[in-house]
Amino acid sequence: MEPIKTTRKGPILQVTLDRPKANAIDLVTSRAMGEVFAGFRDDPALRVAILTGAGEKFFCLGWDLKAAADGDAVDGDYGVGGFGGLQELRGLNKPVIAAVNGIACGGGLELALSADLILAANHATFALPEIRSGTVADAASVKLPKRIPYHIAMELLLTGRWFDAEEAHRWGLVNEVLPAEALMPRAWALAELLASGPPLVYAAIKEIVRDAEDAKFQDAMNRITQRQLETVDRLYSSEDQLEGARAFAEKRDPVWKGR
Repeated sequence: MEPIKTTRKGPILQVTLDRPKANAIDLVTSRAMGEVFAGFRDDPALRVAILTGAGEKFFCLGWDLKAAADGDAVDGDYGVGGFGGLQELRGLNKPVIAAVNGIACGGGLELALSADLILAANHATFALPEIRSGTVADAASVKLPKRIPYHIAMELLLTGRWFDAEEAHRWGLVNEVLPAEALMPRAWALAELLASGPPLVYAAIKEIVRDAEDAKFQDAMNRITQRQLETVDRLYSSEDQLEGARAFAEKRDPVWKGR
């Protein structure tokens, strides 16, 4: 069975991790996910991706420890984009929505953290239990203290304890908590809203956020105003930039062409 299922509807791509029974990721699956997300990045007709897991119990259990026990190296070849195809995928300037439909632990939670927006079913649970298996949640150790209060992030990393969707929402880790049956309809509605928006602006937003993460404010602003970022330079010279102004002046909805 193919571990990755894709559904394409117009400019939206749904990527479903389908690897029974827990949607854990081994090296082969990670490389396949990287190919899918690199294809999404490079396809000008695609604007938004939704990532979810098959079934109702597991979003992703993270790194496949059984595969590791059989020889998959923890520092092996994860493929383009790193673990799960998203964590280190360069130039991904399109919105990605994670629809967490169940357990998201270890690398599964790190995979969700690689998305731009996170929706969670109300039965979803989360944890970073790597400490119990003698390893480190590396991506989460980098990202989590920047996303939620430091002491909460450290508690989750140092104890590996489980927390539910409501707590994740309380700390700002997820955008919305929904009944299970409403999760995917809401993900698609959100994806359709984003797909109707200006793709060049989204690309500029994502590059600015990445570039400015460790920069001083004025340095970041200088790079933007001097058009040193590729996506910003493209936006400021685009038809869409003019279309936005014209549509506002003419009191009509803009028609985005992505050029």
